[in-house]
Amino acid sequence: MMNNFDELQKMSKDNMDMAMESFGSVSKGFQAIAAEMADYQKKSFEEGTAAVEKLVASKSLDKAFEAQADYAKSAYEGFVGEMTKLGEMVTDMSKDAYKPYEGVLGKLAK
Repeated sequence: MMNNFDELQKMSKDNMDMAMESFGSVSKGFQAIAAEMADYQKKSFEEGTAAVEKLVASKSLDKAFEAQADYAKSAYEGFVGEMTKLGEMVTDMSKDAYKPYEGVLGKLAK
């Protein structure tokens, strides 16, 4: 009976260790994502401000439309690139959070 209790206690400790390691990976991942989003927002704001200044400084309507079109194109490309990067970060975070459970789930699959 005591042997079963020791095994149960060890299994509980191992499960808690895996959960804490997984939680740590998720926490680090969300911190990295938050930092990346803050950088992107700052960069996007600066680019938007520069585009407005360029638009205001335009001497003709054609130049104003050209400046607006250039900004729209670069903003779209930047957004798509950033979302791709964030998607990769979330994928990496998920893989890191799963790693502690690989051994246990591998044993259960056999």
